[in-house]
Amino acid sequence: MFIAYVVVAVLFALMLVGSGRGKLVREKRVTETITGLGVPLSWFLPLALLEIAAAVGLLIGIAYRPLGIAAGIGAFLYFVGAVITHLRAKDTKGSVAPGVLVLVSVAPIVLGFLSL
Repeated sequence: MFIAYVVVAVLFALMLVGSGRGKLVREKRVTETITGLGVPLSWFLPLALLEIAAAVGLLIGIAYRPLGIAAGIGAFLYFVGAVITHLRAKDTKGSVAPGVLVLVSVAPIVLGFLSL
């Protein structure tokens, strides 16, 4: 299970960093989507930092699994919040991507526990 955790943690961390980067540099598509949901621009930096922190936690979790599990839980909660934000804005189509990421974020949590 350790190798599976490493693979999932690295891939998910790369995805989180990419998503955080999109918010940091305010890519047009990301900015339009998120501001269209009613999220103010002032939240972009904190949201990006949360994603990057989760990515770092997942990678450190390779050596210290409890941190990786905690980072996975944080990412899970982050994407649950994203789904809720989409649903509150009545954007059911837009809730699919964060919904998938909610499911993906469960993998490092489960694999982290299984590889303790």
